[in-house]
Amino acid sequence: MNQKKDYIDSPPGRRWPVILGLLIVASGGYFYWSSQQKPHDDGANAGKWENAPVSVAVALTRQADLPIYLKGLGSVTPLHTVTVRSRVDGELIRIAFTEGQTVRQGELLAEIDPRPYQVQLQQAQGQLLRDEALLKNAEIDQQRYQTLLEQDSIASQQTATQSALVKQYRGTVEIDRAQLENAKLQLSYAQITAPVTGRIGLRLVDQGNMIRASDANGLAVITQVQPIAVVFTLPEDEIPAVMRRWRTDEAIVIDAYDRAGQQKLASGKLIAVDNQIDTSTGTLRLKAQFDNQERSLFANQFVNIKMRLDTLRAATLAPNAAIQHGANGDFVYVVKDDNTVTVRPVKTGPPDGDTLAILEGLTPNAKLVIDGADKLREGSQVNIIDKSLQPVPMK
Repeated sequence: MNQKKDYIDSPPGRRWPVILGLLIVASGGYFYWSSQQKPHDDGANAGKWENAPVSVAVALTRQADLPIYLKGLGSVTPLHTVTVRSRVDGELIRIAFTEGQTVRQGELLAEIDPRPYQVQLQQAQGQLLRDEALLKNAEIDQQRYQTLLEQDSIASQQTATQSALVKQYRGTVEIDRAQLENAKLQLSYAQITAPVTGRIGLRLVDQGNMIRASDANGLAVITQVQPIAVVFTLPEDEIPAVMRRWRTDEAIVIDAYDRAGQQKLASGKLIAVDNQIDTSTGTLRLKAQFDNQERSLFANQFVNIKMRLDTLRAATLAPNAAIQHGANGDFVYVVKDDNTVTVRPVKTGPPDGDTLAILEGLTPNAKLVIDGADKLREGSQVNIIDKSLQPVPMK
């Protein structure tokens, strides 16, 4: 009682050490108790989260025919590219085409001043008429000399000389006729016509200029765009399959796409395979021909090529996003009826856009995880967030 009284009666400054000691003892006991309880609580929470369903998106496999394509890069090449040039010299007095238009073979494109060639034609005609008259007179003399020779009224030498003169005039007349035809030909060259059917480019010479047959640039360039060709390359590893199909004499369909590979421009067929592989690139050149009715292909245009080599019949198709890659090969997560997943090894086949064929390991209408697979393992519980379960899209 005396001690309690002493404590009560003690000054406040002496009470604080006692109170502080009591607080330290109480805090130590609390932290000790918390440290003993925390491992148990963490284990319970861990188990709770480990058993929580994982939200995933799924898609169904389906069975369908899958076209097998080989892809390459190519450029559009006209079947004919012609530089229109003049065959004669003269002043360009007329341009008869519009830049960029489609011209037909034989259509008038330009005209050169024809007057010099008309004069040459008249000269050739006059020369021919004169030499034909000389020939006619020599033939009459030959007939007269032949009659006199039969009457023994003229020397045979004179008759032979006249016969030679007739032959000489006949040769001259033939030369004159050839010169006349040449003059007509030169005059026809004064009108420049399209040598092929195609699209004509920008004109390279303006009206009023003097042009010559030796000019290198010419008047314009015509490219044949209907039909048109595409030269493309394929890796040499794919050549055996291409040649097996090529030897069947069946048409091989070729599709041309734009630079991004998204928009289809035209469809054609393979018409030629080169006879050697480029050793610097390890590729082989091939040529395809397109009707190009919509004129969607232009000369020297860059295109992506898809060659339809074969068709995989009744194949099981799956989205590319479902395929996982592991040390033992490719696999997928298949969602079972109880909303758990199982790991299924698969053997993949050729792709087609976002779809590829499954050669082994899957059947149609299987639910495959396409999103959220990084959180899964064998037997994991899942929550399907893609409730539409749309089948694999076909292209």
